Amino acid sequence: MKKVLLAAVFLAGFTYSSAQETPKTESKEDKDLMTWYHKDFATTKVYGVNTENAYKFLESKGLKPKTVIVGVLDSGVQVDHPGLAKNMWSNPNEVPNNGKDDDGNGYIDDVHGWNFIGGKNGDIDIDNMEVTRVVAKYKPVFEGDNSTQNKSNQAKMPEEFAMYMKSKELFTKKSVDARQSFQRYSMINESIPAMVAILGGKPLTAETIKNKKPSTQQEAAALEILSLIANNPEFAGKPAAEVESKLKEEMKEALDHFGPMAKQYDINYDPRAEIVGDHYDDYSEKIYGNNHYEGPDATHGTHVAGIIAGSPQGSEIQYGVASKVAKIMTVRTVPNGDERDKDVANAIRYAVDNGARILNMSFGKPVSPGKNVVWDAFKYAQDKGVLLVKAAGNENEDVAEHLAYPTNFKNITDEAPFVNNVMVVGASTNKNDALRADFSNYNKKMVNVFAPGEQIYSTVTKGKYEYLQGTSMASPVAAGAAAVLLAYMPNLKPAQIIESLVKTSNLSSANEFGEKSQAGGVIDVKKAAEYAYTNFYDGKSNTVKTKAVKKSRPAKKSVKR
Repeated sequence: MKKVLLAAVFLAGFTYSSAQETPKTESKEDKDLMTWYHKDFATTKVYGVNTENAYKFLESKGLKPKTVIVGVLDSGVQVDHPGLAKNMWSNPNEVPNNGKDDDGNGYIDDVHGWNFIGGKNGDIDIDNMEVTRVVAKYKPVFEGDNSTQNKSNQAKMPEEFAMYMKSKELFTKKSVDARQSFQRYSMINESIPAMVAILGGKPLTAETIKNKKPSTQQEAAALEILSLIANNPEFAGKPAAEVESKLKEEMKEALDHFGPMAKQYDINYDPRAEIVGDHYDDYSEKIYGNNHYEGPDATHGTHVAGIIAGSPQGSEIQYGVASKVAKIMTVRTVPNGDERDKDVANAIRYAVDNGARILNMSFGKPVSPGKNVVWDAFKYAQDKGVLLVKAAGNENEDVAEHLAYPTNFKNITDEAPFVNNVMVVGASTNKNDALRADFSNYNKKMVNVFAPGEQIYSTVTKGKYEYLQGTSMASPVAAGAAAVLLAYMPNLKPAQIIESLVKTSNLSSANEFGEKSQAGGVIDVKKAAEYAYTNFYDGKSNTVKTKAVKKSRPAKKSVKR
């Protein structure tokens, strides 16, 4: 599911959030905050990932990095963003824009990646939620007009029926919530002129609105909202013009989020056939889509890409964890709605076949009709030695109780995942007494590590930068960390990278944080590099030529004699 960008709204006690991401607006002048997630915990006591010291350690061992291609399976990426352009992957076997499939992989002009949610007729923007698609498909099968046939189908298809009932429950609840939220924020938006009139050009304070008497129902609603936000630091004491501007901005974000849900939860809405033009139910179909890397809204994917491999440019100091060693391959997979299993499976295979060694997957959903196809792709990636890094999710839930597909556990009761190349990542903060972000999912067995995911500054579309937060941000921090290890020690296997990050995380027991993941802490790239170097590095690849190489000279002389 595309993780819609949401502004912080604190109006009338109302809040809203997305499944993987919520924005956090901060002063862009705070240079320290912009790069906090790179900090060294040992010296600062801030749970950053110790980026710079990792590079120093690896270079001190005489290791030279090899470029690591990281696939970003997301909403798209602005490939010409000034902070990303030099770290975008370019297909060496494809001639740009000649309309030919030069490398013979089936995808025409796939220079920087591919878009599996587009076609000759454009690109998917809004798509259904998966529960909507399941209800639309199975309602006639399990709750049709023929009750006898319904019962027969339920008995013959128990797994599909269980998925349908779960989807129906979620569909009913969330569609109602979305409609009510849209109505709520529409009401607030329509009340903004009345709020401005009540303020009469004065700052928003309790004193300003204390003796105001509303004459209409809308004025009464406007006064109630003003009363509630008068004590909020986002609005308290601000000039009337600033209050108006901020309210309009916040409401636009809210309405842009909840407006599309009318389509996301519409069982009759399906843009797939017209735009993509594939045979959607044919999971064996691989060749479809286009090379529109950005798509209608690549903000989320661009932010993720910057966390992995963004480069400082101009006055911007933001940089990704693997900015020195990684190239980003963009594989557009996630619409404004839920990703489709066919696209996820094909995106994984495309990225693997085209040289990606690490894939970042900042998405998830509660049901997965094609989970077996995705699991096959997971296994394919494992067989090719490719690491998959996945966001744990933003529902503040135990993932053992609420699975977020795609998952590396086929059943919650399984002792271990069915593949060993998937790392699931929760989101941490820069607050030691509240280290788990309050939105982050968790589980001692099914979440491997935590990484910074709150107040993360990175690239977004239109060449800009923003603070966002979510496990969508934590996952690429971990993916970048993995890329650093793999660049200097290319013999590392996915399971070894995961073990290195898990075993060396900086621990915390505050608020039971140690029980929220397998690691019990926040990743530290430098410590992970030391662990991997000591335990897994083969000592042969990527070593700078030193005295060890010179030892071959005497051997040559002995041969001559």
